[in-house]
Amino acid sequence: MASISASTTHKVGIKKTATKGGKKSGILKSGTSSKIRGGSSNSTNGKGGLQRRGSAPRLLPSELNHPTSLDAFLALSPTQQKDRTVNEFLPHCMGERATFHEGIAKPHTASTTQSRGAAAADLATLVKHLGPIVVLKQFGVLAEMEKTLLPLGIGAVFGNGPGKGVHPGGGMRKICSSASLASMDSDNAIRSMGTGSTGANPSTMSIATSSIGTDSKRGKTTPVNAREGALLFLRALCELGIKSVEPYVVPLLAAALDECGSSSSGVRAAAEDASEAIISIANPLAFPMMVVPVIFEALHSPEWRVKSTALERLKQVASVAPGQTSKMLPKIIPTVTSQIWDTKPQVTKAANAALLAVCMTNDNPDVKPAVPAVVHAVSKPADTYKAVEELMATTFVATVDASTLSILCPILSRGLKEKNAIRKRACCVVIENMSRLVDSPNAVAPFGPLLVPELKKVVENVQFEDIRDVALSALQALTRALGHADIESAMASIMRAEAERAEEEQRRIEEALEDERAAEEERIKKEEEERKQFREAMEAQRLLDKLALEEEEKKKKEEMLKKEKQKKSTKSATGKCQGCGLKKCKKTCLFNSGK
Repeated sequence: MASISASTTHKVGIKKTATKGGKKSGILKSGTSSKIRGGSSNSTNGKGGLQRRGSAPRLLPSELNHPTSLDAFLALSPTQQKDRTVNEFLPHCMGERATFHEGIAKPHTASTTQSRGAAAADLATLVKHLGPIVVLKQFGVLAEMEKTLLPLGIGAVFGNGPGKGVHPGGGMRKICSSASLASMDSDNAIRSMGTGSTGANPSTMSIATSSIGTDSKRGKTTPVNAREGALLFLRALCELGIKSVEPYVVPLLAAALDECGSSSSGVRAAAEDASEAIISIANPLAFPMMVVPVIFEALHSPEWRVKSTALERLKQVASVAPGQTSKMLPKIIPTVTSQIWDTKPQVTKAANAALLAVCMTNDNPDVKPAVPAVVHAVSKPADTYKAVEELMATTFVATVDASTLSILCPILSRGLKEKNAIRKRACCVVIENMSRLVDSPNAVAPFGPLLVPELKKVVENVQFEDIRDVALSALQALTRALGHADIESAMASIMRAEAERAEEEQRRIEEALEDERAAEEERIKKEEEERKQFREAMEAQRLLDKLALEEEEKKKKEEMLKKEKQKKSTKSATGKCQGCGLKKCKKTCLFNSGK
């Protein structure tokens, strides 16, 4: 018989019982630990991070949602209509609710996003029936929107105020110089904030100088609710679907993109929806001059959310107006490519998606199948040769324009810089085939400095003769496409262009330094004037203090003389005798003088 000691171990088998639905029971074996893994397969907080929400529902009015109430408003006189719009609908849209607006029997409720959205829809309904000129201009609603979203003027958007941003004091000012914004001038905007008015429309709001719930770190001094309400109103105007509101909402795209970097999640959501609605209503002909330049300027913002939203809007532009986007590819591709190397992964992901979307707008049927590989190679340089192989398999038949060259030339230039001679030969073959179908020298001229020097290096430095011959053939084809008779004239033209570009850059730097020097001299002059005024003020204060001290000493001296005289006099301060207490002493009084 086996003995049992303290070191004896026993294995106990646990019978597993199946539960309903085939799930495992909650019994754990001895010596095991429970590891709880949260999240299901359809969770939004998975490895990929939070996904962006879908499109926001349409804003619906609350006060003017019935034909009866709308007819009652339209029956009012123009003065009454303006008074109700400015004192009721506009404050509600901005987050200011009257205490007894819904009657004395109902309690006062705070302003919410839903109530502000309903008030914005009410204002949009008025715009639809009365016209945008009446409501936005004559009633002064647009002026209030601009003061709320652009408190320092449009020149300070995207961190481009005085001493901020990449273009201090004027990136947006140059783009929107023709836009009809009352707050275009920052100085006028600040003065209008101080006086509470813009132009001929007096302000009835209390938001201009409020500091409650603001983004003070971003220079935003208007309340969060007011900015959210203004953005909701912009979205409601776009949802009307009428083209007459386009001139009023498109210039405010910069303000909507700038608010995407707000510290308030509600304002960010409203800004994203407003910017998306503005792009959807904008005329495609306005994209090259008023929409895409604003998006480019937003990419200089220090806020990564602004960059990400701007790239999403650029992707939307590509879907709304592919023809206009294809013509702008030589400007779009370098700008978007620089955002791929941003430190924020959200910006990098948005830049990749935007770059693919804009490149797919190119209508060249020969290059279009290779566009995804080319875009992938832009973000991953190690796959450059794979993209070149895709292009090697392409038979160029259609005419190659500037937009097609803007897609291919950066990858080909990078391929020519690789060490592998076989890969350089592949790039030379693609360049030769591409150059034979260029439609005009003006189309390939911007890319000549990118390819010609690299091809010349291959011709001069590669040790394999057959590769040098292929590179020479490609260089000659590219030279003919550029409109030059020989390689030397092409290189001379490129060198002249580079010299002119360097001179222009030097001139720009000198002008910037001169502006900084002038600003520094102005600052020093202002500081000297302030010091002078301070010294004069201190000297005046010192003299005033000296005069006050002398006056006080004089009063003290007079008071002491008066007290001394009072001690020697037989009369008190009231004129009575100090012995008998009468004004005229008795004959028996010791102080009676007999007079």
